[in-house]
Amino acid sequence: MSNLYNRGFLLGGLMKTRRSTAVLAAAATALVAALAAGIPSAQAPTPGPAQAPPAPATATATAAPADPPPVVFRVEVNYVEVDAVVTDAQGNLVPGLTADDFELVEDGKPQKISAFSLVNIPIERAERPLFSAQPVEPDVQTNAMHEGRLYLIVLDDQHTSPLNAIKVKTAVHQFLEQSFGVNDIAAVVYTGGHSRDTQDFTNNRRLLLAAVDKFTGLGMDGPTMSRVNNYNTGTVREMGDPLNDPLEAERAYKARSAMDRIRALANFMAGVRGRRKAMLLVGEGIEYNFNDILSNNQAGGVLESVREAIGAATRANVAIYTIDPRGLVNPGAELITSASSPSADDPSLGDLGTRSLAREFRQAQDSLRTLAADTGGFAVLNQNDFRGAFDRIVRENSNYYVLGYYPTNDRRDGRFRAISLRVKRPGLQVRARRGYVAPRGKAPDTKAAAASANTMSPTLAAAMTSPLPVRDVPLRVFAAPYKGPAPNATVAVAVEVGVEAFAFTEGNGTFNGQVEMSLAATDSEGKVRGGNRANVRMAMKPDTCARAKARGVRVLSTIDLPPGRYQLRVAAGDATTRAGSVVEDIEVPDFTKLPLSMSGLALTSASAGRMTTVKSKDLLDQLLPGPITTEREFDRTDELALYAEFYENTPKDAPAHKVDITMTLLADGGRVVHEDRAERSSTELQGKSGGYGYSTRIPLRDYEPGLYVIHVQARSRTSKDAAGIGRDVQIRIR
Repeated sequence: MSNLYNRGFLLGGLMKTRRSTAVLAAAATALVAALAAGIPSAQAPTPGPAQAPPAPATATATAAPADPPPVVFRVEVNYVEVDAVVTDAQGNLVPGLTADDFELVEDGKPQKISAFSLVNIPIERAERPLFSAQPVEPDVQTNAMHEGRLYLIVLDDQHTSPLNAIKVKTAVHQFLEQSFGVNDIAAVVYTGGHSRDTQDFTNNRRLLLAAVDKFTGLGMDGPTMSRVNNYNTGTVREMGDPLNDPLEAERAYKARSAMDRIRALANFMAGVRGRRKAMLLVGEGIEYNFNDILSNNQAGGVLESVREAIGAATRANVAIYTIDPRGLVNPGAELITSASSPSADDPSLGDLGTRSLAREFRQAQDSLRTLAADTGGFAVLNQNDFRGAFDRIVRENSNYYVLGYYPTNDRRDGRFRAISLRVKRPGLQVRARRGYVAPRGKAPDTKAAAASANTMSPTLAAAMTSPLPVRDVPLRVFAAPYKGPAPNATVAVAVEVGVEAFAFTEGNGTFNGQVEMSLAATDSEGKVRGGNRANVRMAMKPDTCARAKARGVRVLSTIDLPPGRYQLRVAAGDATTRAGSVVEDIEVPDFTKLPLSMSGLALTSASAGRMTTVKSKDLLDQLLPGPITTEREFDRTDELALYAEFYENTPKDAPAHKVDITMTLLADGGRVVHEDRAERSSTELQGKSGGYGYSTRIPLRDYEPGLYVIHVQARSRTSKDAAGIGRDVQIRIR
């Protein structure tokens, strides 16, 4: 099961990750000694010609021992949110309304609107160099961006024919390539299949498309074709005997499984408040005649699963947009591939054939209509061109109103509560969900939830489990894999925390405060593969406190991971009231097997040493002239330094050869403004597989302000691959 419905397991798994806090504790002890001596907390790089040396930091910091994080219990409150799209007679979205313009009724009783907001999300496009057809993928993740739209893309492989899988991929590619903004976040999951094929929430279009490209249809023949095929196999039966559907049980199981997955995903999204949550369900629907349950003993269970899925979506305020990828089709075309049709002389067969195929097609699309209509979305059916529908989805999730209220009926009876929302101004139309299904059973025990907490603050725990970046504390995160103890790689992690809003208390001439940080890596199966935690207590002189508030605090650490695909979740806060979080997608290559591979590309600058830095373990301490920085915008007076490693695995009897390494700085138009070349000899490895370290410096004083790309590339002279392997980092000079 994907990370999306294993978020509770995330913190539970971290309870077993006990190696995390000792690392930061040892580093902080060394930091205290350094700061007490009045020297910089981080190694200061050699300043450029116009760059003054960084002033010494005089803060003291310690990492308090911390127990592993607790499992997070979300406290449920009797609170309902409704998002509404308001349009005029021409279909244009209407801004400028207030809570007084709305009338909200639940089950015929007026409700008091206690929360109200207008959401207006811009559509942002990635900044890219003029010479590049595609934006350069950022190597630093941050939560300091405009909030975008939230899409949960669910591919119903359980109910998609293998022949229509390409249509699913084409449709979702179109949406991601043309309608997905740089500030948007999406996830790709399947109703069946393996979680390793899915993609957790990210704004990385390449990773989302890669998850889509793994899609394969697992749908089976419908009831009509299943019975026709059963007839054609020559099954012994007497005239008038019923012709059963041999796949009925499996069909019901797949339908229940798909609906259960939708229910679980909707429940997971319940923790996201104050915004519209869109689920794009792409599939062919389920073909069940729920009006004739007596003749199909499986239909009752399927109907209950559909009800529970819709109920969960309405409680979580998740709008489901259903998309049938088939477009305009002839439901009876399947019979063309059949060897023969059942005899019309057999009255027990009824209308088995084109009429029953058309009925099943209609029932499948009705299921898509129901899921959409009951949750506030809409169904996209019988269309070969999805552009108009995708534009409408983007519009509805960009401009809308969010209304919250505490219902007068707080019974937990599991019944449907009808919602009626209208605008008092004439000539306006409102589209919102029709209602919600109330929760059932006993309410959660909030006292037990509070008692379960340990040293991780509830604020930080909530940030760690949030499906979206939390922006209350600014964060920037850089993570880069380097070859480590086989078979693992060592990932260097730099976290920069904005502490401007932290409440540092003054006492005895120092300002005292605390930065709490947690880091966890989860693999494609949702399992926690490692993590770090620390409580960094800081005692700073007034000038150092002012510098920390202006520049932030940097924490350097490492984590060992085997080859694979991971999400690195980082949260940091002041251990009391506020926290921020970032999710970084990283791919760890198998450095021990690839013929030629490259580590991450780490940067530092002359100004990087001015940020107070806590080092648990600085992997590049002796390889870079200063601490790793997440900054990607630099003054012309600054100087950059970069470091990367290239790993080569060649046969022991391979002849000696050279590896050429090139670094170029490209201006926005593609012009090379700076270049550095180096070569390494395989004799340096002494017959072993290993790495070639590469470092260089780039003074920025000679370059005009603007967008630039650093390109580092290596090529073995024994390889037929002229391109070799390389990496790009986009920077801006101001």
